[in-house]
Parts: sequence; structure tokens; C-alpha cells
Amino acid sequence: MQRLSPFRYYVEPVVLCAQLASSFYDTGLQMVVYERCANATNTINHTATDEEKQKAISNFYMTYTILSSLLPFIPAYFLARRGDNGYRRVPIAVPLVGYLISRTLLLLVILLELPIEVMFGGAVIYGLCGGFASYWAGVMALVSVSSSEGRRSLHLSRTELIYGLAGFFGSIASGHLFQLYVVENKQGVVLVVLSVLLYLFCFLYVVFVLKTSHDDRKSRSSQDGQDGQEIGILNHRYRDIVNVVLLFASAILYDIAVAGAMEILMSFVRKEPLNWNAVYVGYGNAAGFAIFFTSFLGVFVFSKCASDTTLIIIGMLSFAAGIYFMAFVTATYMFYLARTLTLFALIPMPIIRSLLSKQVQGSSCGKILTMLQLSFSLASLAYSPIFTKVYQATLEWFPGFTFLFSSILTVLAIIPTSIVGCRTARQEGYERIQGN
Repeated sequence: MQRLSPFRYYVEPVVLCAQLASSFYDTGLQMVVYERCANATNTINHTATDEEKQKAISNFYMTYTILSSLLPFIPAYFLARRGDNGYRRVPIAVPLVGYLISRTLLLLVILLELPIEVMFGGAVIYGLCGGFASYWAGVMALVSVSSSEGRRSLHLSRTELIYGLAGFFGSIASGHLFQLYVVENKQGVVLVVLSVLLYLFCFLYVVFVLKTSHDDRKSRSSQDGQDGQEIGILNHRYRDIVNVVLLFASAILYDIAVAGAMEILMSFVRKEPLNWNAVYVGYGNAAGFAIFFTSFLGVFVFSKCASDTTLIIIGMLSFAAGIYFMAFVTATYMFYLARTLTLFALIPMPIIRSLLSKQVQGSSCGKILTMLQLSFSLASLAYSPIFTKVYQATLEWFPGFTFLFSSILTVLAIIPTSIVGCRTARQEGYERIQGN
């Protein structure tokens, strides 16, 4: 039998190309939304104020985020079950179809000058295909079951590093690509076409190239048999429901703080005093993705001398400090200083996923990670309108108030993680005594 190339077992090319495509799409959508909302608020006898434009943009993203977050619940659950049954490519491939269709709709919005509300239909299609909740949980589950527990945190962080580097270079290039003029001088066509082609490549790679050791149902049956034999001897700490609940609480609070602040940041940089254009928006997004690299270095270095829970706390404190400083930004250089403070902000999530995957059997890894991602989607239904309305209410007297709110939530997220750290340390000490 001819041996398959080891390259066919790597999911990293999908992560790389899909994030490049996502970076192109995010910048394109951000600029098109700004242009359409500005035109919609302008009339013959009235020129829209900056506040009116900001409210129109934030209202669009609020609706778009809610649709993208609400619809994936049921599809993502069934896709996760399919993945845990031995078909690990399914929860990755199906969402890529949704990505491909929704990005194609943005291309049609630009070329045919369709209303920007058409993108709400793209969000519906994207959600019904499982969305990011299914896609990223599928990637993380595949990486988790393919690595040992001792190196799982590092492998998950490496995957996020590739995700971040792709976003970094994609964001730098996206602003320049958006300004290329083709097809009746319409901006953004080249950018969105490249995004669509990259998603098409990712889908074809997953379907025809990617192989996993868990595709075969025989290996799945064998694993189930082994799991059944091991239930009686599984260490209690791997099945500790209290730790799972605490980790979920910490992850959800931190996701609300980060995602809520980043959603507002897209509108914040487009208004005075920053008032960024497409190129600066791309550079700003790139600065955010550069944090993936510094966070990976943090995991690589600190994991040698610190526990997983300590790593999580370091990352959360980093974000809390940076987003607090962001509340008082009035110039571009201050924005980058605030970003510098968040250099370890992306450490917590891969470590939390790693800890969660260690609490359950391998056959349930996909479900627990999908449940976590769906919890983020459910939380977004609350935080998106809350952050948007708070931003709109404080826009005139303190635009950075939402960033202060985000910093407070981050500090609260540290509490459940600290409890997990104390319980784990006490449990490990008890096991050492039993061993002696």
C-alpha cells in the first residue's frame, strides 16, 4: 500500500488560508459598511454628522453579529456529533461552504451595488452552516485528539499562532488591496475576489486532500471500547464537573470582554480623533493579529515555569491593562501603545480549551469544545447590543467608556480561573500524598 504524505494530515494550511481570506473579508466589509451607512444617512438637505454615521455602523454590526451568533446553535451541535463519530473533517468542511457563499454575497454587493442589508442574508447562510463556532471547534478538536496531553496546550497555541500570523499579513495587505480599482472603478473587488478564492481552496483541501486518523469508524469503535474499559480507572480530576463549570464561566466572561471591546473598536477607529482610512484600518487589524505571535512566545516560555492557570491569569491581566489604556486613546501612536500592553491577551483561550479537553474522554472532545464556542455565540446575543447601546450613549462625553467596562469584566474573569488553580493544586497535592 502506498503511504500517504504526512502533509495530508496537517490542518494548518486550512487555518492559514481561511484566516487570510477572513482578514480580506473583514477589511472589505468594514469599508463597504462605512461607505454605505455614510451615504444612507446623507440626504439632499442634510449632511450626516459623525455621531449619526457611528450609530448606523454600530447598529449594522449589532444585527450582523446577532444573526451570525444565534443561527449556528443547532447545526454546530450536530456537526460536532458527526465529528466525534469519527468524521473530523465534517465540522470543518460544512462551515467553509457558508463562508464561501457569504463572502460571494459581499462581492455581489460591491459589483451590483446591492443594499448592504443583503449581508444579513449572508450571515444567515453562514450561521446555518455552523459558522465559526463549528469551524474553529472542529479545528481545535482535530488538533487536540492528534496530540498528547503534555503538549496539547503548546499545539493549540501553535495553531492559534498560524491563525494570527495569517491575520497579521492579511490585514496589512488588505488595506492596499481594497484600494485597487477594477470593474467600473469599484473599490474592494480584488480584495473580496481573493477572499472567495482562498475559501474555495480551503474547502477543496479539506474534502480532497486532508486526511485524519479518526476518519475510519473502526478506529472510533476501538477507541470507544478502550474508553469503556478505562471509565473505572479514570482519574477524578479529568471528570471534575466543577472545574468544567468554572472554566466555562471564566472563558465566557473573558470572551464577552474581548469580543465586545473589539466590536466597538471597529467603529472607534473610524471616528475623530483617529479617523482612519482603509490602509490604517488594515494596519490596526494587523497590530491585533501580531498579538498571536507574542502570545505564542508567552506560552512557549512561561509554560516551562508556570502552571496552565497561571498562564491564563497572565493573559487576562495583559488584556485588562491594554484595554483600560485604550479608553483614553486620542492619537494613532497611543492606539499602538495600548495594543502593546495586550501582547499576552490571546494566551487564555487555547489554554482553557486544553484544560477542558483534559476533563473529558477523547470521544467527547469535539462536543465540549463546540459547547464552549456556542456559549460564546449565546453570550454575544447579550453583549453585542449592550456594548453597542452603551457606546452610543457615551459617544459624546466619553467614547472609551466601553473599554473601561471591558477591563472590569476581564478582572472578574480571573476569579473562576484562580479557583480552578487552587483546586487543581490541592488535588495534585492530595494525589502525591496518596502515591507516597
